[in-house]
Amino acid sequence: MSNSREQILDAAEEYYEQNKPPVLIAGETYLPVTGKILDREDCRALVDASLDMWLTAGRHAAIFERDFAKFWGKKLCRLTVSGSSANLLAFTTLMSPKLKKRIEKGSEVITVAAGFPTTVNPIVQNGCKPVFVDVELDTHNVDVKKLEAAITPKTSAIMIAHALGNPFNVGAVKALCEEHDLFLIEDCCDALGATYEGEHVGTFGDMATCSFYPAHHITMGEGGAVLTDSIKLARICESYRDWGRDCYCLPGHDNTCKKRFDWQLGDLPQGYDHKYTYSHVGYNMKVSDMQAAIGVSQLKKANSFIEKRRENFDYLKAKLISLGMEEFFHLPVPTPGSNPSWFGFLLTIRDGIKLSRRDLTFELEEKKIGTRLLFAGNLTKQPAYADVDFDIVGGLAVTDKIMNDSFWLGVWPGLNSDHLDYIATMLAQTTRELLK
Repeated sequence: MSNSREQILDAAEEYYEQNKPPVLIAGETYLPVTGKILDREDCRALVDASLDMWLTAGRHAAIFERDFAKFWGKKLCRLTVSGSSANLLAFTTLMSPKLKKRIEKGSEVITVAAGFPTTVNPIVQNGCKPVFVDVELDTHNVDVKKLEAAITPKTSAIMIAHALGNPFNVGAVKALCEEHDLFLIEDCCDALGATYEGEHVGTFGDMATCSFYPAHHITMGEGGAVLTDSIKLARICESYRDWGRDCYCLPGHDNTCKKRFDWQLGDLPQGYDHKYTYSHVGYNMKVSDMQAAIGVSQLKKANSFIEKRRENFDYLKAKLISLGMEEFFHLPVPTPGSNPSWFGFLLTIRDGIKLSRRDLTFELEEKKIGTRLLFAGNLTKQPAYADVDFDIVGGLAVTDKIMNDSFWLGVWPGLNSDHLDYIATMLAQTTRELLK
């Protein structure tokens, strides 16, 4: 590396240190529910990539895809522009005409309504029918006892997220998928590092997805990934991501297949340039190498971020129990056999407690404590789904309870014990004041 480049990178690190974000002070500065943890190494990586002037996916993207797949315990990773895009790519991949067994248009896909819309949107966007089942109150994950009744001859797949970093009972779900020959897509966007029976979530299904939005465990700013063990699925995913092309050459490379002008596909003439042959109706969902460079740097710190989230969760839960908050709220419970990588701390007001969630969260926000709802609450009640064809099996009573009475607090690594003490104390104080 040239001296001038090293000087620029050293200066970038120094600049970052001189312009770091202000320290969060409980009661004085707003405590967000989640956020990014960046440092001088991340700044150096970003500037290093920008100096290459290679603006699309390049050397850093290749490194990240290799290292992230290894971190996750999957063979292959394909980067994309967001976790939501990863969900769309994963689902669409399983509908490819290149697959003998595939999700057919018009088929049914089992999912849950208590979550984020882009876990469900790919089902609708691909002309399939969501079938919603309820969730458990304490784990806020799919109630596996409800799944069997939702399976029909039209069912092709199950697509569910690990809610707020708490794994769903993926062992039971996988067994059901194997019994009925269904695809399983694991949305792990909130669950980087979570395990079930010692195995990383996302390693149980046919495909898994992750997000690198600033709120998540590691960040690229925007960004997401699709993970799989199948080279065929990875290449199909890559095709949909890269305009639908049949060619799988990396950016800046030609003739990886060694027969660029020897293909004959579709009704094209023999020898039509493989770089401009399209086997899918695809998108352009590629990342820039600057994003990937930050991801490479962030991945080195992922384990420490995950551990800090777990420590913060345990600390906050113990504090809330000591303050008697179990009398008023259901506190989150890990799925049996799992080790969550907590994205947030969900509280649900108990039945019979005359407490308004709206009033409580308003007061907490006034006290500079960030709060969030469990995303869409109940997707079937959202205006976007008013004209969507879906089924509900077994009712959504718990989902409705979450929609009306649940909210979550932060446990991200940017919070420390002082912040968590303040959050817990203010929650207890405000709850009791509102109940007077």
